[in-house]
Amino acid sequence: MWQSFVNIFLNVLLYIYNLTGNFGVAIILFTLLIKLVTYPLMRSQIKSSAKMMELQKSPEYNEMMEKYKGNQEKLAEEQMKLYKKYGVNPTASCLPTLIQLPIIFALYQAIIAAIVSTPMGMLDLTKRVFTNFMQVGDIFPINPNFLWMNLGQPERLNIAGLPFGIPVLAILVVLTTVLQTKLTQASTTGSSNQSSGGNSAMMSGMMNVYMPLLMGFMAYSLASGLALYFLISNLFTIGQYAVDGKLDWKALKFGKPDLASFKQMTAPPPQKPVTRSSAPASSAKVDEFSEKIDYKEFKNKKKPKKN
Repeated sequence: MWQSFVNIFLNVLLYIYNLTGNFGVAIILFTLLIKLVTYPLMRSQIKSSAKMMELQKSPEYNEMMEKYKGNQEKLAEEQMKLYKKYGVNPTASCLPTLIQLPIIFALYQAIIAAIVSTPMGMLDLTKRVFTNFMQVGDIFPINPNFLWMNLGQPERLNIAGLPFGIPVLAILVVLTTVLQTKLTQASTTGSSNQSSGGNSAMMSGMMNVYMPLLMGFMAYSLASGLALYFLISNLFTIGQYAVDGKLDWKALKFGKPDLASFKQMTAPPPQKPVTRSSAPASSAKVDEFSEKIDYKEFKNKKKPKKN
């Protein structure tokens, strides 16, 4: 089933390449097509996050946060009840991200499969092409070059005088991922990070750091065609939010990481003092037995004289 999913991506990519004659342009158009197809999910994410933001500003939500701030388990239970009451789906913001994962893996395999040079690789590729839509002889061999890069290899820009190549695409992917995360964070995560100051704030902060690094590492080490997909996808997402008026320009202020929240999240839970009422039953019986013993009687009792 997974191979069939990859073959669909491969054939769409090859069909666009057959129309344009440029593999880089084919990847760009393919990226835009994917973003348009998944746009309804993005809209649903924005609407759900907007509902959550409005709910978190309500007196009912703030009263609940204050009432159960010392009991995280009860707080989570009451939050879910409140979300269900007002029709808010707290997991809606995760769906577009989860859908992107199989798309990334399938696109990477499709790019590698399309750019083959060995006879056996070409033979395997011809078996996977939907011949009803294109002629195999018209598209092979595929030219993987786009601008200064080979889209089947990790991208490096070689400059005369430098002993190493500059990973321009990887740098741009990191920058645009940070920019996208900052500008769209308020619309996708709501205001709970600022209002609750709990684990969600710390998790959001960690994602802001690790996601750009992960995307940058993949862009640096894998085929540059995938890095091109990341770059165009980030720019298109920023454009989507700009059209909807959901960009949070104030979020571009880069401050120091919230170490206090990190310490609060990683600190061990406080130990509750053991009281007589919460002690085990056996311990309570021992205490009761000890109270009945008259220690003064034993202290004042004289030892019998030895004859």
